[in-house]
Amino acid sequence: MAAWSAGQYVKFEDERSRPSVELVARVPVADPRRVVDIGCGPGNSTGILRARWPEAELFGLDSSPDMLAAARKRLPGVTFIEADVSAWEPMAGVDVFFSNATLQWVNGHQAVMQRLMRALPKGGVLAVQVPDNQSEPTHALMRDVAAGGPWRDKFATPIARQVMDAPSAYYDLLRPFGPVDIWHTIYYHPLADAAAIVEWLKGSGLRPFLDRLDDAGRKAFLAEYQARIAAAYPPQVDGRVLLRFPRLFMVAVRG
Repeated sequence: MAAWSAGQYVKFEDERSRPSVELVARVPVADPRRVVDIGCGPGNSTGILRARWPEAELFGLDSSPDMLAAARKRLPGVTFIEADVSAWEPMAGVDVFFSNATLQWVNGHQAVMQRLMRALPKGGVLAVQVPDNQSEPTHALMRDVAAGGPWRDKFATPIARQVMDAPSAYYDLLRPFGPVDIWHTIYYHPLADAAAIVEWLKGSGLRPFLDRLDDAGRKAFLAEYQARIAAAYPPQVDGRVLLRFPRLFMVAVRG
């Protein structure tokens, strides 16, 4: 895929950051020595961790140079590491591994989660949030537009994104390590219109689709996609639209 864009991602920073705030509030660690933000992006989630644990040694991990450049500018006192979490070996002495909206992009993320759990000391925590929106109209319509347009040959090989397991599967994956708190939340984000939904998704789910098209193809794809989004998300009484966004949360404690 093309490089992640920090500028595009932070256009909806408040909405994207809300799950981090709610996830970190459920982490039962008072004074961690080291905290690692896995998939830190432009540092919005890392800043939330800094506010919760100002005395901890804090690290951010991401594979995108553009995201890391934005994160370093935002939080100059934090150590940021460029690495792919699927191959990254966890450092010692970490009490909290935190990951907000990242592992859905990682092949074999279940094995990554187990590796992180094994690296934790007793009482350490793995806290994870992942979008659970592959069946939502936003994502179903991406696939429909890709399969039905003049660009269909570009998508003969399906877009690779991990389908998240059921909550029960993650519970069984993590429970052998210790107690697990797992929950599902559906957010309803009021946005200006269908174009705003498309703009949100250009910073995340639409990226791999648009990467396969030239400039003209992207323009045509987005026009068709936005028309379908407008039909799927009708205006509310105030003219805004509600973006329904399910997310899955997990907090696992090493016993």
